[in-house]
Amino acid sequence: MTRILKLTPALLALIGGTALADPLPYSQGDRSFEAYVATPEGASRGTVLLVHDWDGLTDHERAQADALAADGYLAVALDLFGTDAVLEGIDDYRRETGALYGDRAEFRARIAAGAEAAAGLEQATDMVIAGYCFGGAAVLEAARAGLDMAGFVSFHGGLGTPDGQDYSATPAPVMVLHGSADPVSGMADLASLMDELQEAGVPHEARIFGGARHSFTVPGSRDFDESANAGAQAAFRAFLSARF
Repeated sequence: MTRILKLTPALLALIGGTALADPLPYSQGDRSFEAYVATPEGASRGTVLLVHDWDGLTDHERAQADALAADGYLAVALDLFGTDAVLEGIDDYRRETGALYGDRAEFRARIAAGAEAAAGLEQATDMVIAGYCFGGAAVLEAARAGLDMAGFVSFHGGLGTPDGQDYSATPAPVMVLHGSADPVSGMADLASLMDELQEAGVPHEARIFGGARHSFTVPGSRDFDESANAGAQAAFRAFLSARF
């Protein structure tokens, strides 16, 4: 998928706030990972973890982290595939995501390892975790696992709940930002998720963007929807303000 960035560090400096970016190495089992850390100028308003799409940690997630840092948040874009993962095309993306969907314990362990590494940063505070597409599914996995977060946000993520899982351990509110024309997870999937969260007593909300398809937040993708993306980003910032 071709990525066209509209946010650069230079532009972010012009619109307010100077983000300082650094790598954050960590490990899980025998695998090495490297997150991308964007640090705000001045005191942090809160910590936001970002989980990437199925093609791994790319400039899209780095730009989102930079934008969050410009807004005053400590932003950490996690890596769930590892530094040695080969990510050259769709077959590679399917291999990496399929391996984690097939091993939920490892899936959760990698998310937790990234969160633990982020918690060790000097400015780290309470955390919200958010993710895009595959990352949105990862966020819901983290919510079902009971990961200690102040909130969970899924951008056009996979919404299905695997057999044997539920939201009884979810410790904080869940927000779902979704397009009504998403062919991957449709409105029936969203309704089922809302029912599950309601039954589990988890505070939740959904913002539905009419006509938006999958990957509507990703500039350069065939599904990018500028209006829906702007609405989703505004809702995300409001959610963060309410959590911190």
